[in-house]
Amino acid sequence: MKYPKEYLDEIKLRLKVSQVVGKTVQLKKRGKEFIGLSPFKNEKSPSFTVNDEKEFYHCFSSGEHGNIFDFLMKTKSMGFGEAVRVLASEAGMQPYRFSNFDEKKDLRFKTYKNIFKDYVSYFSKEIFNSNNKDPLNYLFKRGLKKNIIEEFQLGFVPWKNNFYEDLLKKYSAEEIELTGLYYKNDKTGKYVDRFNSRIIFPVKNLSGDTIALGGRIIQESKLAKYINSPETEFYKKGSMIFNLDKAKDLRAETKEVLIVEGYMDVVSVYASGIKNVIANSGTALTERQISLIWKFFDNPIICLDGDESGQKAAYRIAEKLFPLINEKNKIYFSEMPEGKDPDDFIRQNGKDALLSLLKQKEIIQYFIWNYHYHKLDQNNPYEISKFEKEIKNLSYSIKDETLKKYVLEDFLEKIKKLTPIQSSRQNYKYTSFKKKKNYQILKETKLLHQKRKDLSKIQIIEFSILFVTLNYLDIASKRLEELSNIEFLAEKNESLKNIIITSLADGKNKEAISMKINSGHDKIISEINENSNIQIIIKNKTNEDITDLLDELIQDHKEQSNLRKIESLEQKLINNLDENSYSELIKLKSQLNRE
Repeated sequence: MKYPKEYLDEIKLRLKVSQVVGKTVQLKKRGKEFIGLSPFKNEKSPSFTVNDEKEFYHCFSSGEHGNIFDFLMKTKSMGFGEAVRVLASEAGMQPYRFSNFDEKKDLRFKTYKNIFKDYVSYFSKEIFNSNNKDPLNYLFKRGLKKNIIEEFQLGFVPWKNNFYEDLLKKYSAEEIELTGLYYKNDKTGKYVDRFNSRIIFPVKNLSGDTIALGGRIIQESKLAKYINSPETEFYKKGSMIFNLDKAKDLRAETKEVLIVEGYMDVVSVYASGIKNVIANSGTALTERQISLIWKFFDNPIICLDGDESGQKAAYRIAEKLFPLINEKNKIYFSEMPEGKDPDDFIRQNGKDALLSLLKQKEIIQYFIWNYHYHKLDQNNPYEISKFEKEIKNLSYSIKDETLKKYVLEDFLEKIKKLTPIQSSRQNYKYTSFKKKKNYQILKETKLLHQKRKDLSKIQIIEFSILFVTLNYLDIASKRLEELSNIEFLAEKNESLKNIIITSLADGKNKEAISMKINSGHDKIISEINENSNIQIIIKNKTNEDITDLLDELIQDHKEQSNLRKIESLEQKLINNLDENSYSELIKLKSQLNRE
């Protein structure tokens, strides 16, 4: 008996060729392929290649070529059946048990596929029929060209057609009924075409066989805008992904795939040149579907419609799939502008605009946080308490224990900032200074800083510190350790700071220090004087006042440096979870809260 094609395809889906071959041959990555020494011939230079995307190996020295089953049969002297059993076990699948029932099922599936093939072939030609101008014009108005319509085998089913009678010449009524393409009218007893007056979108399995359809009405009607094939013996909505048969071929090029809501979204985005795009087949995204997607793409990006219902749907997906994420397999979310779907957006704004929008994607935990946070009344402790419980429960649901710990800690750090005791340091960071003095030096400084739109805050702080140290060397000499412990962002500023510190530490007098600094540093000193608004504020201030201000500026610089490090680490962790980076991030955040 023959193994069903679906069973063999599932094995190949779960096991990469490089994974199987790599147990026998030492492989090295080279572009999209792997290379190694031939297992079929003694050689010094590698001529053996493996291509995971195309699912084959090839030996240029011996001419041997094949898939994972062929490899075991030729290198391990196995029969086909033994090779299938070994690889099925490796893929975590149950051994296949043959029965008469399975053989009959296999025959039914062949008939099922053939009926769909005939149906799609016929109606994909009908859309170009001159009698059916409306559906073709509809697609043209949506920006689709003939080549895309043909590639996706989009078709049109006219209201009156006799194709059912044509099918009866090759298949039985029972076989046709099993496809779900037709249903029996209870009143007339006749079979009715389910997709009458609709543009059809063939839904294909990973092998490229059409096993279901989506249908869109093109005229205003009380009927549903979209309908889908009913579930059948061979079509389960929760296991199918529209266009994954095409998109999976891009897995060697990218780890990302865009998940959109509808058939037209997929076709429009694909037509723009973004071909790694798929859609869940007329159902909410299921665990089975995301597991299937992860076999090809580590970082799917869910991009649903930009209306309230689309966002709610996105959150329901996030809530359902959150327990499944792990270090390798992530989920991202990208938000469409309000009232837009990907089809609308790309037709109005183009490919580059969509790619730019996708760069702003949020990893699933941040999407969940922001979804709740934007609805949160931060002045209501009861709401904050409820929010904390929801976030904790979601974190506890993560199956990966290590990731669970990191995500929970990250959420808890964020929650701390919502409470008064752990609120942002900016609310109290200058308390000690303000207690000592009854004026608003720092407040005035900040206002002046804000006027310098061309410079960042940390740049202005650095110029201010340098201005004070250059003009008040006695004060600077008492803060050498504090100045040494901060690292200026600008290299030229850091260099000048070190010269000042070294000169003061050597015990040189003011004249000698000034001479050394001014020699060859005219440009930077001029820049400092030009951009240091602080010079206006410290006029007529006491040395004590200026010392306090220098302390505040040094503290400010530490905080800004830490904030920059935090942003960098957070971005790094989004792309690649790293325990050392995470520990450093938590340390920096805790330090900010303490200061």
